[in-house]
Amino acid sequence: MRASKRTTRIARHLFRLCLDEGRQLDEKRARMVVAHILADKRRHGLHVLAAFERLVRLHSDRYTAVIESAVPLSEEMRDGVRADLVRVYGPKVEALFEVNPALIGGMRIKVGSEVYDGSVRARLTALEARL
Repeated sequence: MRASKRTTRIARHLFRLCLDEGRQLDEKRARMVVAHILADKRRHGLHVLAAFERLVRLHSDRYTAVIESAVPLSEEMRDGVRADLVRVYGPKVEALFEVNPALIGGMRIKVGSEVYDGSVRARLTALEARL
């Protein structure tokens, strides 16, 4: 389903209304917008709601870092990774730590659409591609 230009424009406008001065999403305003769209029952309301939801998800992903490692990280290592993420992405970034044994070793960090892959698995895949 592709949103029309008008639907996208309306969703962007509603999204901008939900941002506070620090460009953070005000969750209360976002819930009010969703409730209003659902209560209004206009013809293209669900299309606007889908476009609005996409913008909220993209904004949330921009400030969420998913850190995968092959083994659980120590608290000192987690604090160091958090500090580096705050230095690069600012104080609003939230770090989520996950264990993924398929990485074999190393770490994989995903923030928004950026992926930093320092895992053994990625190195083996790159080596295999070169051979």
